[in-house]
Amino acid sequence: MTGQIRPLRFGVVAPITTDMPTWRDQLRGLADSGLSTVLMPDVPQWQPAPGPALAVAATITDLRVGTWVYASPVRPAWITAWEAHSLSVLTDGRFEMGIGTGRPGIADQLRELGLPLTPESQRWSQVRDVVTALRDLDGPDLHTPVAMAVRGPKAQALAAELADTVTFVMPQIETRAATTQRVQDFDNRRGAELALHVPVVGDSVAAFMAAPDTDPAAVRAADSLAFLPSDPAAAAEEIQRRREEIGFSYFVFGADAAGALAPVVAELAGR
Repeated sequence: MTGQIRPLRFGVVAPITTDMPTWRDQLRGLADSGLSTVLMPDVPQWQPAPGPALAVAATITDLRVGTWVYASPVRPAWITAWEAHSLSVLTDGRFEMGIGTGRPGIADQLRELGLPLTPESQRWSQVRDVVTALRDLDGPDLHTPVAMAVRGPKAQALAAELADTVTFVMPQIETRAATTQRVQDFDNRRGAELALHVPVVGDSVAAFMAAPDTDPAAVRAADSLAFLPSDPAAAAEEIQRRREEIGFSYFVFGADAAGALAPVVAELAGR
């Protein structure tokens, strides 16, 4: 990591898990909260496609919108890049492309969809192809921010080269010390923004951000950074600690936790 201290910002993963009017009302409730970004997962079986959903979201609020995250094996690289570039244009530059190689079990999903089973060793080449095509489409006058969800050395090397934002894919019961070491080992000489995916807030597990059988007590007991307390004062203290000690400045949690953490966002966003 670098010594750069970035201002704090906050994103919410807001999947469409109810009817459309309820989802629209949820987004309107987020509009003036101090949040940075409304984020959409990429899970074909469970909800509408992220691109159209984010285009609608961008008309409901003035917040930034983004994918959290595109699964690279699910669609051809150029199509992903075209959609991302188009979202940047349609939102006047408010779109952020999150991308990774897919959730655990992506091979089963590809079989169900009748798509090629890209070997895991080749999936980061697909991500590179997406970013390369996106930069060509953006041209010299537009830069769509790219967030990469990374795990192993190959993924981290690509993110160190190309990503604007990096989030680390880690076991939800990984200890604070192990995550800290993971970040310290990352070659961040370019000063990419470091994002933390936080699926557990208090006793709640965010939809689409963790497995349904996730045990909040076990995550909390592990001193895992996948957990934040629901008490606003404790959460604010913990967020600032994670930035000062590790370098995380972008915190992503579920939309259902936005109410509990609203005082935190209001106090810390942009600081």
